[in-house]
Amino acid sequence: MNSFVFYCSGHPNVRATHKTTLEFTKDENLSSKGDCIIGVSSTESLDSFPLELKRKIMSSEAIIYVKLKVEKYSDLIKGYGNSKLELKDDNAIVIRKSNFTCSRTLMINSDKAAININKQIIMKMKNPESKMKITVMVKEK
Repeated sequence: MNSFVFYCSGHPNVRATHKTTLEFTKDENLSSKGDCIIGVSSTESLDSFPLELKRKIMSSEAIIYVKLKVEKYSDLIKGYGNSKLELKDDNAIVIRKSNFTCSRTLMINSDKAAININKQIIMKMKNPESKMKITVMVKEK
């Protein structure tokens, strides 16, 4: 299983109330309208993912796991790759419960969106001092 790790920071406006998406952004600021964003100042974007990992994600055979870890709290999201994924955005990484794809989409048909994430993680991510470790793991069917 291939994996890739990146980090993001918390922000007071993290709300995590979106029911169909979850997002990490390289932006440092977050308005109260960004209800799917759970981390800012991301160290990576989809554009910077390793090429070999992108190739695996861009397969309909890919099962993708994203592990979130903040201090002692963790959560695991499962979703799927697709040949329509572009993985080119240089600012955002979006996880979707739907099968919609665009340059910002990491995976589709996920089992969780922002609203489903461990509430302890979300509380921690309201603090700008908090750091989240995100591990993307790709397995082929």
